Amino acid sequence: MTATAAEVGERRPWVLLAPALTAVTFLLVIPVCFIVVYSFWLRTATGAEQVGFYLDNWREVLSDPFYRDILWQTLRIAGTSTIVCALMGYIPAYFIAYTRFQHKAYLLLLLMLPFWISYIIRTMSWINILGVSGAVNAILQWVGIISEPIQMLYNEPTVVLGLVHFLLPFMILNIYVSLDGIDRSLTDAAKSLGCTGWQAFREVTLPLSLPGLAAGSLLCFVLGAGTYITPMILGGPGNAMFANLVFDAIITQLNWPLGSALSLVLLVLLGGLVMIYTRYLGIDQIARSFR
Repeated sequence: MTATAAEVGERRPWVLLAPALTAVTFLLVIPVCFIVVYSFWLRTATGAEQVGFYLDNWREVLSDPFYRDILWQTLRIAGTSTIVCALMGYIPAYFIAYTRFQHKAYLLLLLMLPFWISYIIRTMSWINILGVSGAVNAILQWVGIISEPIQMLYNEPTVVLGLVHFLLPFMILNIYVSLDGIDRSLTDAAKSLGCTGWQAFREVTLPLSLPGLAAGSLLCFVLGAGTYITPMILGGPGNAMFANLVFDAIITQLNWPLGSALSLVLLVLLGGLVMIYTRYLGIDQIARSFR
């Protein structure tokens, strides 16, 4: 019995979505399920995992003040980096969106150039810039401002600096997409009604660009809170972030159950923020920034 045209039409979307759904299932859903299962196992004194349903890992993660302090520090560093990215990213995004330069694509290409270099290499480059024998200390000593090198690395401001260096292009791209989609006639109409350039920006352009600013902030915050490379390279012992705890539990201690519980805490927290953003603003703004 052959399928009718209506049945074929109903199946077509699922057929087209099948490759993507298969990839998401095998690369995301199933690994997360394994992590959930691992989080209820126990690591014995011999180093082997004890299979079962135990809440010891979750009690340790949720009750130990050490983990709460690191989580709060992670949120603070990620939030500070996001705010700095928002303040620094709006002006270049505005310039790219409203410039009269004919080859605007070249400006976007320059913005994308950092993505062509490894994130680890970009982060480690700050050691050669801010280190004791780095470029900044060498210049300051050559000018005569300081007599001996200053320790500028391995603190929280340096971690924020490294995160801003990594996240700023994401913020600029999201704000640019939002600004580029604003109808220019709205600003002209505001000026024709007596608004100054600043008033037109404050009353028209800025409110209409807030979705892009919010999308960039969400993306920067999630990426910043989930990173471990930057605090590992540029931070000191007291600047660890939550992802560093996951890395240390799994790679150093080989404690997969505890590392799974830690990773799920971070996943639930950041996933909750994404759900709140999707509920009130929609996730499509982030998708448009990568088109």
